[in-house]
Amino acid sequence: MIPNPASGTSSAGLRAILLTLATVIGFAAMNGTNKYLARDYPVAEVVWARFFFASIGILLVAAWRPGLAALFRTRRPGLQALRSTLMICSTLLFVGALSVLPLAEVEAINFAGPFFVVALSAPLLKEKVPAAIWVAVLLGFVGILVIIRPGAGVLSWAALMPLGVAFLYGLFQIITRRLGGVDGAMTSLFYSGLMGLVVTSAVAPFIWRWPDLKGWLLMAQAGLLGAGSHYLLIKALDLAPASLLQPFTYVQLIAAVIIGYVVFDNVPDLWTWVGSAIVVASGLYVLFKQRR
Repeated sequence: MIPNPASGTSSAGLRAILLTLATVIGFAAMNGTNKYLARDYPVAEVVWARFFFASIGILLVAAWRPGLAALFRTRRPGLQALRSTLMICSTLLFVGALSVLPLAEVEAINFAGPFFVVALSAPLLKEKVPAAIWVAVLLGFVGILVIIRPGAGVLSWAALMPLGVAFLYGLFQIITRRLGGVDGAMTSLFYSGLMGLVVTSAVAPFIWRWPDLKGWLLMAQAGLLGAGSHYLLIKALDLAPASLLQPFTYVQLIAAVIIGYVVFDNVPDLWTWVGSAIVVASGLYVLFKQRR
């Protein structure tokens, strides 16, 4: 039995936290790379490259583990297909949002995902959600509105894309819960990457712009960062419960702000900071109530 990581004396808990921090920084770096690529290449091509190189990374990681053939075996192919479809759609929307919005703003709006998970868990999973959590969820959506500020700018419509990503993420998490205990995490990761590669490969020839060496290297970087970050997250969840690790995922927003400033010279405005603070505070409150 793993010692309680919350006690502060568990080496497993500390390793899980460090792995989570590496995970979210990797995700922020991947998203920054995708934003950089989306300036010169079509969105569908950037997404294809992510799935292509991520699939290579997943196979390389799986090859080190026993039972490589187990990746192909699933007891719920229908749910795996639905989960993969949600992943493809959300990735296309996310990269599309990155192509027109600042990185930190997209990341902040995307953190509405857990609120959609709570909202959808009641009708889809028949879970009872306390009134206090519903209030926190509503406040979280208020924070999103503060960031978006409907009608405040010509790009306000583009904020609907990361909001759509957050909604799809909620559905994605619900399906992932349904698959828990049925298929392994690596199997789900493999199928989402494989189906994403197949779908985007059918589209890529019609929009293809041949990358130069720098483009190929950045595409490989994005794909391998994605696969590696997902793998680190799986390892972290093997060591500690998600309730312990979830607060540390908000470091991704800090990393996005730093990358956005250093690479793209973007500094979030006051309302983005205020909205982000509301979203983070609401998310942490939901987490605290769920843990209790």
